[in-house]
Amino acid sequence: MKTRCLWAGNDPLYQKYHDEEWGRPVHDDQKLFEMLIPEGAQAGLSWITILRKRENYRKAFSNFDVNKIAKYDSRKIELLLQNEGIVRNKLKISSTILNAKLFLEVQKEFGSFDKYIWEFVGGRPIKNKWKSIKELPAKTVESDIMSKDLKKRGFKFVGSTICYAFMQACGMVNDHTTGCYLYNSKL
Repeated sequence: MKTRCLWAGNDPLYQKYHDEEWGRPVHDDQKLFEMLIPEGAQAGLSWITILRKRENYRKAFSNFDVNKIAKYDSRKIELLLQNEGIVRNKLKISSTILNAKLFLEVQKEFGSFDKYIWEFVGGRPIKNKWKSIKELPAKTVESDIMSKDLKKRGFKFVGSTICYAFMQACGMVNDHTTGCYLYNSKL
């Protein structure tokens, strides 16, 4: 029996996400975009809600193809607002399109979004040593700086707490608790 981070609980979907994705370093731009958008969609909701809708998000948002999303128009927004498989919030949907356009600008400026975003942690994961889930912060100095820079570039739904959740998800920080079987693994 594997000892996991407490938040993974008994839900098979949460456990699969914990075991196969959360905290593993991601350097692929398309996957980074796919991870950034649901974090913003989660604002005000539980992560399990978004996780359960993830396949619907992939279908609704062209498998997170940033080039396609950047071209979405008002007609597409109206279709998305009718899609019961996603969070039907006009601000969140519109921000996804805006963020796609800005993501492309960052790629152009830095060569890749990966190169830009990983600089907030010096290019390598920060390995924390939390014994308990209660110790995990909601945000950090690094997430504050990331959030401020993304906002300055015009990104939406990128507050410091959202940025920190994104950092955890894509392995910029290793926030597996020290008792978790993944804490010392080569992620």
